Formats: sequence, structure tokens, C-alpha cells
Amino acid sequence: MSDLNKDRVVIITGAGGGIGRQHALAFAETGAKIVVNDLGGDMHGGGRDDHPAQETAAMIRDMGGEAVVNGGNVANFDDAKAMIAQAIDTFGRLDVLVNNAGILRDRMLTNMEENEWDSVIAVHLKGTFAPTRHAVAYWRDQAKAGNQPDARVINTTSPSGIFGNVGQTNYGAAKAGIATFSIIAGLELARYGVTVNAIAPVARTRMTENLGMTKPEDDAQFDALDPANISPLVVWLGSPESKDVTSQVFLVAGDRIGVAEGWHRGPTAENEGLRWDPNTLGKVVPDLVTQARKSAGMFE
Repeated sequence: MSDLNKDRVVIITGAGGGIGRQHALAFAETGAKIVVNDLGGDMHGGGRDDHPAQETAAMIRDMGGEAVVNGGNVANFDDAKAMIAQAIDTFGRLDVLVNNAGILRDRMLTNMEENEWDSVIAVHLKGTFAPTRHAVAYWRDQAKAGNQPDARVINTTSPSGIFGNVGQTNYGAAKAGIATFSIIAGLELARYGVTVNAIAPVARTRMTENLGMTKPEDDAQFDALDPANISPLVVWLGSPESKDVTSQVFLVAGDRIGVAEGWHRGPTAENEGLRWDPNTLGKVVPDLVTQARKSAGMFE
């Protein structure tokens, strides 16, 4: 075990399996104390089961680390508040919040049901807002009391939210919202000693297993889709070393870490200080689109 995050208290949502479990184990390996949150539902958000979170916590304890389980629903404002309080009551403080929990309800827009939209937006977007809202209230109070935090929020967006993906208007919209949420929150919270960043991971989990993301047959071959590949960046972003990095979105997959560059004003036309006449835009707008850089794709 290293001392990168020694005695830092970390909450990880959706840590009962997949990427979240790997985050929990990796943080524990660097000396952190972990609150393992997981509702234990299926990938579509149905059901409830404490066993996945209990298994993650047991794995941490077997490593010699400290962990407790929280079974709250991240999209429930009161559950989120209780989760933050549990970390503080159990370990005496809170240093890092990793918002990782998520579900999928993929459907083409023409067939998407209201509940498929609402559930995905709730778990991803409100499930990022609610825990963060209560965590930053605690850190703000600490700062006002003269105990300046050195705190971190690490959110989980997606290439689908940044670049777009067919069949995921609900998921992509939520993940795009999380990316923007992270940028703005980082700007707002710097004065309290809190950084906010987001990652857009690509890895093999139960949410992506139907996309052909298989494990290499040769065990000696680097497994680029192993969810454990995502965690080193998250662990570093949670550490004291990352105090000067905030309001960033990182693309992480396999052995690659990239910084996502946000919207930029591209080709522009002006009309000499006059309001545009829509009848004149038939040539102007298509020309601007032709000049504009082609949007990046998910796998570029």
C-alpha cells in the first residue's frame, strides 16, 4: 500500500462492481478509508441487493483497509445527505466524493418511454447533484470555520455524452450535463478548497458487455478494456497532488489519458452591425458548416 491518499475519507457511489469497485480497491491501496455506496440494482435500475457492496467492503478489509457500506439511492436527496453524514460520523471527515453510479435504458428516441428517460436522468444527473450538494455544504461549513478543506469531487461522464451515440439520447444528455456540471462546480467551489473534475471512461462492465468488449484470450496481453485501467487517474485526482487541477474532463481508456477540449467558437459570419435577414442565410450558414471542423467521434 502507498501513502498517496493516506487517511483520506472517500465515498464512491456504485462501488458494488465494475469500475466503481476498482476505484474503491485502488483508493484503499493508497491508504484511503472507503464508504462503499451501492443500491445493488440491475443495470436498468431495478431491484436492490446489499451483497455487491458488502463484497467490495470485504475485499478492502482483506487488504488491511477500512470500509463501510452504504445502500442509499444516489437520486434520493435524503439518502444522499445520509451517505455524506455516514462518512463523517464513521471516519470523522470527508475528503473525496466519486460519483460513479449509473444505469442504462437505451432506446431509439422514437420509441423511448417517459420512465426510460426519467430514470436515467435521475440516477446519473440527480445522482451526481444530490451527493455533491451535501458534500460541498459540509466543505463550505468547514472552510467558514477556518478548517480549509483539501477536497475533491470526481464525476463520471461518458464519450456518449461528449461525442454522442445513437440510441442514447437519455444517457448521453445526462452525461453531457454531468460534464458541464463538473466544469461549473469547479469554478464555484475553488474558494472552498474543493476541486471538481470528470472522467469519460471506456471499459468492459455489465453496462457494456453486450457491445463486444471481450477479454483477450491471451492472459499476457494487455487488457485495454479492464475497468481497473480507469482507476489510477481517479485515485490521483482524489489525492492532495491534484489540488491545482479542476474543471477538467478527462478521456480515459486502456493506457490512454486525454483532456477533452470543450466547445470553441468556430467559423463565424458577421453582418456589419445589422440584424440578419433569414432570407440571406441560405448561403451563409451552409458555408459556415462546411468550414467548421468535423465533430469528433466516440472512438477517435
